[in-house]
Amino acid sequence: MTTKLRDAALAALAFAVWPLAAASLPTAKPEDVGLSSERLERIHEMIMRHVEAHDISGAVTIVARRGRIAHFAAHGLMDVASTRPMDKEALFRLASTTKPVTAVAVLILMEEGRLLLTDPVAKYIPEFKGAKVAVPNPPGSAERYSTVQANRDITILDLLTHTSGLASDGITTPDFAKLVNARTPAESLADYIPRLGSLPLEFQPGSKWRYSGLAGFETLGRIVEIASGMPFDRFLRQRLFEPLGMKDTMFAIPEKETTRLVTVYRRAADGLHPPDRPLPLGSATFFSGAAGLTSTASDYLRFAQMLVGGGQIDGKRILSPRTVDLMMTNQVGELFNGQIGRPPAGVGFGLGGEVVVSAVDARLRKPDGSYGWDGAFGTYWWINRKEQMAAIFFLQTPGRAIHQEFDNAVSQAIVD
Repeated sequence: MTTKLRDAALAALAFAVWPLAAASLPTAKPEDVGLSSERLERIHEMIMRHVEAHDISGAVTIVARRGRIAHFAAHGLMDVASTRPMDKEALFRLASTTKPVTAVAVLILMEEGRLLLTDPVAKYIPEFKGAKVAVPNPPGSAERYSTVQANRDITILDLLTHTSGLASDGITTPDFAKLVNARTPAESLADYIPRLGSLPLEFQPGSKWRYSGLAGFETLGRIVEIASGMPFDRFLRQRLFEPLGMKDTMFAIPEKETTRLVTVYRRAADGLHPPDRPLPLGSATFFSGAAGLTSTASDYLRFAQMLVGGGQIDGKRILSPRTVDLMMTNQVGELFNGQIGRPPAGVGFGLGGEVVVSAVDARLRKPDGSYGWDGAFGTYWWINRKEQMAAIFFLQTPGRAIHQEFDNAVSQAIVD
């Protein structure tokens, strides 16, 4: 580790661990909530090993238990070139960590009776009625696939659980790419989402689990707009972000806030590399419920803690406890096991996120019943209602192996 990097890392940690009040939750000595102060230091040690190895630039981590923060720290750097220390209130591109937020928006409307999870998507977006399923043609055929009638139209639940077959990284991928590339910067969800109805499904609805990285949850965002009568960004702001005090969670990043953005890096044999061209600062017209949000670790903790609290935080109720339980219950049987790098056994999928069914079978260091998800740029989080825990690990370099190291560092600090 270079002297400059070590000095920057120590400076970040010195101002980052205390005070913790910036996250707007009560703080606690770790021992008061069943955690070990000494063992929590291993989170920093683990992360700095990866910083020194040039695997990541830095991270922000939070561990809360029983409604209080026991650990909140910044590690490493926001930007390697400038050696700027990581800031606890740095902004992170959430990518797919956006999806659980969209799931909660859908559940708010479900509780209000404005939609049912079993509703066909076509009830809200008629272009999805009469779906077709793509069937691969034999090699040498003029067309890649032919189509057959779907057994049924896809539902909101199919989209929430990635069992719809809509743009699920398969034979229709080139067709989906054409639709994405044809979208203009000024278009909204209302302009774009109906065009997805023409896309054949990858499989019969409900028969498989295949990740719909963009299309599924962007379609859910449009359903929220139709069912609520307001733009998706306004719905999230009024019904979720403002009640929860999530002041730094947004789709479009104001120019004045760009200095708070953590640089995104890709990992290579010769170290970390920033993007070849600057990443966009989000959109003021197209609100992607799949990957569009930017936030801070402390803001996202508010969201996570609301779920730990059975849909409530600081006396403000967003969901009922039973709806939160529904969200965190495996909805897909064995279909999720072995998908997109997940364990071959012991995991399931709830509404918008992974559920640990058996940590022993999955060989995971998270308690049974844990729920969470991650994003393509590295953001990762999980909660466990039984343990009354929330764990946030925000970084901006892809790769899931380090997430499991974080799980171990958190779990080994539980001492009661």
